[in-house]
Amino acid sequence: MAGGWFETVAEAQRRAKRRLPASVYAALIAGSEKGVTLDDNVAAFSELGFAPHVAGLAAKRELATTVMGQPVSLPVIMSPTGVQAVHPGGEVAVARAGAARGTAIGLSSFASMPVEEVVAANPQTFFQAYWIGTRDQMLARLERARAAGVAGLIVTLDWSFSNGRDWGSPMIPERLDLRTMIRMAPQGLTRPGWLLDWARTGHLPALTVPNMAGPGEPAPTFFGAYGQWMGSPLPSWDDVRWLREQWGGPFLLKGVTRVDDAKQAVDAGVTAISVSNHGGNNLDGTPATIRALPAVAGAVGGQIEVLLDGGVRRGSDVVKALALGAKAVGIGRPYVYGLALDGADGIVHVLRCLLAEADLLMAVDGYPTLADLTPDALRRSGVGD
Repeated sequence: MAGGWFETVAEAQRRAKRRLPASVYAALIAGSEKGVTLDDNVAAFSELGFAPHVAGLAAKRELATTVMGQPVSLPVIMSPTGVQAVHPGGEVAVARAGAARGTAIGLSSFASMPVEEVVAANPQTFFQAYWIGTRDQMLARLERARAAGVAGLIVTLDWSFSNGRDWGSPMIPERLDLRTMIRMAPQGLTRPGWLLDWARTGHLPALTVPNMAGPGEPAPTFFGAYGQWMGSPLPSWDDVRWLREQWGGPFLLKGVTRVDDAKQAVDAGVTAISVSNHGGNNLDGTPATIRALPAVAGAVGGQIEVLLDGGVRRGSDVVKALALGAKAVGIGRPYVYGLALDGADGIVHVLRCLLAEADLLMAVDGYPTLADLTPDALRRSGVGD
């Protein structure tokens, strides 16, 4: 690997921080306000432990499952993340890595690469949409995704526009024009490996979002599309129901943390929900997703698929989420760290780390299949039989 072999996601993150310009890394970490939810998403997993068996353990484990009808080799999919300027491969590299490891990806409507190119690299692509613009504009974007052959739709409702961060928000330009490049040159020159990746392509990040363009229109800038998003009316449950009817296929609603919202989603006819707080980028102080998961899964898990998104950094986190009722988990920052280090190969290695950790834990804990995982597999830290 060009970025070097690493043992864990934590090491991938440390190396990504050393490789990326400060503002790019800060945009990746993001978070909202004080960062309470950002930190708790990760920390809450550490409150859960295991009580491993010592004999009668299975020689082999089966970690394959399905997500919205798509067979995946491990219960981890890659969640949609916005403009991926951490590496020239961008979302196509993410798609290739997912295909190489036999899993699905989510493609953000704020992605830097067209949906057609991404689906060509991995047909197991779910297209993600925010509620932006009019119903006609929403349908136009969805019909383009459908024509490209996406496997399903993700509608994200879990972001409420963070107003600031206590540690400061990164400087993200709208365009990389000459003036901006001069201003950002000191950051780039301290990260020659990142600059060289882009220099080999002959261009710099465009910072546009082609999947938000209307028919025959040029791709808007990230902030142009973001401005349209902030100016759009907030969707109602009737809007969600209408969009579900228009789409017709697999449909995941992302951003659910409450039982009453989960029940409303079931009534709206969704295929799946993702317990998510947008990785801590939503309203600060909302619960860590692993804290919200048990109640939501207990209320609707028998009717629709329930996924968890947020805070997953280890294979043990994957196992914990599945034991508490998730069908699979989504990861965001971890695979972007891998992307920053070595494109598709870096992402493949992140997935390999998670799979190896999860497989070892299930072996030691004595659970041969994902279906065997129940809350009984877990203990609160410091508590045993």
